[in-house]
Amino acid sequence: MQRNIDQTKWYDRIWASFIFFTRLPLWRIHQPPKECYKTVVEHWPLTGWLTGGVMAAILYFGSMALPYAVAILLAITGRLLLTGALHEDGLADFIDGFGGGGSDRQRILAIMKDSHIGTYGVLGLIIYELLLAAALFSMTPTMAALTILAADPFSKMVTSQLIIMMPYARSEEESKAHTVYRKISTVAGISLAVQGLLPIIGFIWLTDIDWQLLIFIPCMVMYLLYLLIWHKLRGYTGDCCGAVCLLVELTIYLVVTI
Repeated sequence: MQRNIDQTKWYDRIWASFIFFTRLPLWRIHQPPKECYKTVVEHWPLTGWLTGGVMAAILYFGSMALPYAVAILLAITGRLLLTGALHEDGLADFIDGFGGGGSDRQRILAIMKDSHIGTYGVLGLIIYELLLAAALFSMTPTMAALTILAADPFSKMVTSQLIIMMPYARSEEESKAHTVYRKISTVAGISLAVQGLLPIIGFIWLTDIDWQLLIFIPCMVMYLLYLLIWHKLRGYTGDCCGAVCLLVELTIYLVVTI
């Protein structure tokens, strides 16, 4: 299977990532081989260039014609529609599982796989969206748009380290997407770093943000979440990746507000 993945074309793997992480009907144009979906995380930050770009554009240009708060809500809604709330679904399941599953690994996994959302998940999503909107509202439209462009790919790059740091917590048949990501190679890791670091380096260059806080604090949040996931599950799931991605991204916005 590893040989089959390596034999697939690089553009097929990128195409699969955009199909997997967005709701754009790209599959109508071209359907890459099934093996490519095992590598989608390797191009996850690249999809953040698109989702972050759309969100930033809606916020920035929307603020020229609409009240700023309305533009922010439209920007958040735009990304939700573009991604199909994929990561928000993961965050809700993550909070439900870790909030209601106690220390029972199998119960946590069962709750996370359940398609119904619980009280913990609802409250978690409400608090997350309120914090996100409030953080963006505290910035100027230009600063908010630039932060989004940097935070989206960077948070995905940081979160992808979970794939390197621990195994998958379920079997491939038990996974929601029926796909287990392959281990990230050295070449893929370098590609991930380029995808995630270029936007945030540009952001730091354009602003007077303390780059040490901007890099250190989100990475520390990811590491603490990794310790929690490892302690509870001894492995990651897709929901864990989605939740960590959003929480790391939110941390970046909160750091910028400081």
